[in-house]
Amino acid sequence: MTATPVLSPPPHIDAETAADADAVEALVLAAFGPGRFAKTAERLREGAAVAAGFVARDGGDVLGCVRLWSITIGGAPALFLGPIAVAADYRRTGLGAELVQACLTWAVEKGQGVLLVGDAPYFGRFGFVAAPDVRLPGPVDARRVLWRGEAPPAGMVLPAI
Repeated sequence: MTATPVLSPPPHIDAETAADADAVEALVLAAFGPGRFAKTAERLREGAAVAAGFVARDGGDVLGCVRLWSITIGGAPALFLGPIAVAADYRRTGLGAELVQACLTWAVEKGQGVLLVGDAPYFGRFGFVAAPDVRLPGPVDARRVLWRGEAPPAGMVLPAI
C-alpha cells in the first residue's frame, strides 16, 4: 500500500501553459484511460476552445490538472469543467478539490456559470446542483449533469470556439 504523500509545502496551483501539454495529457490518460474518448463529455471538449486550465505543480512536476471549456447552453455562454486528473500518489490529498476551486474562482471573476458531468455528492460541496433542463449532444446520465451559477440553464449544450 502506498502511503499518502506529505504535502509540505503543498503543490502550487497555477495557470496551465503550453509547456504543460504533455504532462497534462499523460495525467488525464493515466486517470481515465482510453475509454474517455467514447464519452459525450469528450466529444463536447473536442469542439470547444479551452477557456482556462490549471495545474498543480511541485517544483517542475505537474501533479494535477483541470480545464474549463467554452460552451453555450441554449445559446447562452457558459463553461464546461473537466476532466480533473491527479497523479495516483496525490489522490485523496485534497488536490482535486483545490483544482476545482481554482476553476470556480476564475469562472466567478469572468461572470460565467459552470457545467460538468460528475458525482453530485462530491461536487455538491462546491455549490453544484442538478441541471435537469440541460441536454448534451450524446448519451449521458442526466443525474450527473450539474450546474454552478445563477439560475440553472436550459437547452442544448454546444461547443463555443
